[in-house]
Amino acid sequence: MTDENRSGFATFVGRPNVGKSTLTNALVGEKIAITSEKPQTTRRAIRGIVNRPSGQLVLVDTPGIHKPRTLLGERLNDLVEQVLGDVDVIGFCVPATEKVGPGDRRIAASLDGYGRAKKIAIVTKTDAADRDQITERLMEVDSLREDWAAVIPLSALTRVQLDVLTDEMLALMPAGPALYPDDITTDESTEDRIAEMIREAALEGVRDELPHSIAVVVDDIAEREDSDLTDVHASIVVERDSQKAIIIGRKGSRLKHVGAEARTGIEELLGTRVFLKLHVKVAKEWQRDPKQLGRLGF
Repeated sequence: MTDENRSGFATFVGRPNVGKSTLTNALVGEKIAITSEKPQTTRRAIRGIVNRPSGQLVLVDTPGIHKPRTLLGERLNDLVEQVLGDVDVIGFCVPATEKVGPGDRRIAASLDGYGRAKKIAIVTKTDAADRDQITERLMEVDSLREDWAAVIPLSALTRVQLDVLTDEMLALMPAGPALYPDDITTDESTEDRIAEMIREAALEGVRDELPHSIAVVVDDIAEREDSDLTDVHASIVVERDSQKAIIIGRKGSRLKHVGAEARTGIEELLGTRVFLKLHVKVAKEWQRDPKQLGRLGF
């Protein structure tokens, strides 16, 4: 690689839950995207900024590509398509722990539609796999396309090979100055980051359809004049009364737990103590309603 500065946009694609958000956070060195065992946890294009002496990577974390069952699902897929058309490098992710399947093959083939971007194949979660599994996965992934610029096994959890991936992506970026100041790690607003922290806490331990039905809106953030306390008021939005009951829990126990979990991250983000007040609201079938989706920012 030459000495000239490079900068550009990259994104990771793959089935839901292959470790894209975890990888983005590991590369940025800070938690900017929430993670969960639940598929389709990521719902927006979240930008994380990686600064190196040789240049700057802007990582756009996107939802996993999936077969949509709702209007929200369709809009998430549209968002991924839009991002893929704009980036310089696409990293295609497959976990070392799972055989390459039809969904992976379909996504790899769909990259034909984005001729401008360079493509890298990434085998994630190598910390959870043995050497034979990793070798098998590398061979499977390598055979999916002939135009991989690189095929890289790595672990975001143990940080093995993260520098190799960063160097490879930077080398593929166009020459140019940094796109963001070097002291910021994301362009996400404080409200959006707080809403995501609350949603991450609310996703913990819920089953079946409920994860998809949860949205969070921050209603107000205000610093108290007489103390180092910040008041945060937020609404957790679900689709049905039965879901509201699950989120609140017996005598409010579950909602209290969600608040306690989220508060830690919010206090770290704001640098003050936080009084967090959560309300649970029902917006019937919001995932299928264009007006409700608009109100919730989709």
